[in-house]
Amino acid sequence: MTPLSGKKILITAGPTYEPIDPVRFIGNRSSGKMGYALADQLASMGAIVTLISGPVSIQCQQKNIHLIRVETAAQMYEACCDYFTEQMDIGIYAAAVADYTPKVVSDSKIKKNDEELQLTLVKTKDILKEMGQRKKEHQVLVGFALETDEEEYHAQQKLIKKNLDFIILNSLKDVGAGFAVDTNKITILDKYNKITKFELKAKTAVAIDIIDYLIPFIHA
Repeated sequence: MTPLSGKKILITAGPTYEPIDPVRFIGNRSSGKMGYALADQLASMGAIVTLISGPVSIQCQQKNIHLIRVETAAQMYEACCDYFTEQMDIGIYAAAVADYTPKVVSDSKIKKNDEELQLTLVKTKDILKEMGQRKKEHQVLVGFALETDEEEYHAQQKLIKKNLDFIILNSLKDVGAGFAVDTNKITILDKYNKITKFELKAKTAVAIDIIDYLIPFIHA
């Protein structure tokens, strides 16, 4: 038995793809490796894991993970609303969800006729903020922040605004961290104003660090 045995945990991972037409989309470089590493490690420790994943090329290693595949930010929002219920103990939001999506999606492929193509983008739903508003007293909520400037300040603001218990900060300035690599270097900021920095490690090892940090927050 571990402190995570039987705990119901929702994790999001990967990018979202926001369609422009049937062929093209707006996306990002997230590989989903960090979210999947967390899902596999938590499932191996007895947690009941639901993983909501954007389009990625990796697979879960643990067979007992409930995998829900989505593509767009809107689909990820709907899935999170459906599954982050009062019965869920923990939410870990590691997905790189698009902040904007095309206002109009063409039904047919846009032809390359003009020198310029102008797209109007509209904001997507703020999933983490919504889940923070829904969060119950017994639930633990964890977010991620990928920053390039004033990293700790922006992560701290996100922690507060989205009602998180702690947030995992990545900086694109750190060599070996970020998207599409097997390593990561994180800083954790929590609601008690504690800041903990970690060395560069394999994402599988980073997942263990995050889980070790998570366990004291779990309500009995």
